[in-house]
Amino acid sequence: MQHGNHQVRTQEIRVSSEVGSLKRLLIHSPDRGLGKVVPSKAQDWLFEDIVHLETMRKDEYDYYVKILLYFLDPDKIRGKLAAINADSERNFFKPDHPDYFRSDAVIDIQHLLTEILADEVIRTRLISGICAVERCSFFIQSQLYTYDPVELSKILISGSLPDRTMLFAPLPNFIFTRDIGIVINSHILLNKPAKLARTREAFLAQYIFFYHPLFSKYRDKIIEIPDNEHHFLLPDNEVSNDYSRSTLEGGDVMMVAKNHLLIGCSERTTLYAAQQVIRLLFDKNVVDKVTIVKIPKKRDYMHIDTIFTQVKRNVWVLLGSLGRTGDEARKRDLLHFLAPKDVPDDLRIIQFRKGEEHKPVEIENLEDLLTAISRDDLGCTEPVRFIYSGNNEFPFGAREQWTDSCNLLALKDGVVIGYDRNDKTLEAFRQAGFETVRAADLLDRFERGEADPETLENTFILLPSAELSRARGGSHCMSLPLLRAEL
Repeated sequence: MQHGNHQVRTQEIRVSSEVGSLKRLLIHSPDRGLGKVVPSKAQDWLFEDIVHLETMRKDEYDYYVKILLYFLDPDKIRGKLAAINADSERNFFKPDHPDYFRSDAVIDIQHLLTEILADEVIRTRLISGICAVERCSFFIQSQLYTYDPVELSKILISGSLPDRTMLFAPLPNFIFTRDIGIVINSHILLNKPAKLARTREAFLAQYIFFYHPLFSKYRDKIIEIPDNEHHFLLPDNEVSNDYSRSTLEGGDVMMVAKNHLLIGCSERTTLYAAQQVIRLLFDKNVVDKVTIVKIPKKRDYMHIDTIFTQVKRNVWVLLGSLGRTGDEARKRDLLHFLAPKDVPDDLRIIQFRKGEEHKPVEIENLEDLLTAISRDDLGCTEPVRFIYSGNNEFPFGAREQWTDSCNLLALKDGVVIGYDRNDKTLEAFRQAGFETVRAADLLDRFERGEADPETLENTFILLPSAELSRARGGSHCMSLPLLRAEL
């Protein structure tokens, strides 16, 4: 299939770890819809605060894109940084502009949507479906048919017309591409969002994965999670019922090793959905081990990738209050048995193996699970190390977890990108032997030839985050890896 003058090639899709060198991913740059979030609707639209859009774009997210390009598609950016930075219009970063970087490795979901909208049949179906979901008038539906694919993709994502008229709600969470789906080996698991505000995201993602030529070889490997067959009979107030509703978001799914998947049961992902995923993955022989990590249903946790992510084969960052708090927990005295537990009762870890589903194994705490992944699944011989949010100091552990200290994206084994504001966590990284470097400074080093993504190791790249952190999602959330090198 050809869209405009741009021939789209089917690309390989395969992810079998969290830290293998990243080769291709899906992102979504902050769109005009984020500038339309109003205080009275922010909570309904699952956005935590009102952000300053231009600051978020130019001073923060653009650095994320520049770092990604330097690691994944350096020819697009090496030697060109001064000219890119000098353009106050940011045309290099705009998917609808002729000067857009247009990479096969760092792919904006808006770009893919524009390309499938060039097909008249897909355009008709997508407009009809979205107008049904959003309960639009026939007049609005007819009006949408008049826009070209470039503008229509912006309207369907942002909810607003070029003249700023709002047709429907924006999708401020679309920057968190992790939540729309996840690659498990060579299969793609599509999400089922828990909140009505994300229905349009899931609908757009479904069309992109099923219709864009990028994924054409993988259409029979797309996994959609079935609903309870009687879901429409359940009372509306049971929407979040763990045992009957089927909701799952990508932030709760981690592909930690070729044979092993983690699924979080959280505020957004139900046990029922996790059960369906286990059944489907085992039936299709995609993995042979799935671990369920049930975390407290609290807004400040939301997904498992807000409480831990992997940094390196043998290094993890996590929230200490949900882990084993050092040697104190090993003291089996009267206080240990009778005092309240450090770890909440509603944190449970259960592991299922293919062929032995009726004999799940319970794992006592997060550190034991993560140690086993590093040692047994990834073959680590070095000691497994943990870096704790806020350096495990009160009150910084919880404060910095709230601003995504544990939500890091590994660009390669031992090189991660995350927010610059979590000072105590960064101190803990330095104590663990990591260099911390501002994104702008690292880019300058790359441009001067003083550093190279290929040889960089044990590094935490600091992303400016005053506005991005208001959205309650970090660099792990803002990425949907499509291809990682084998570890």
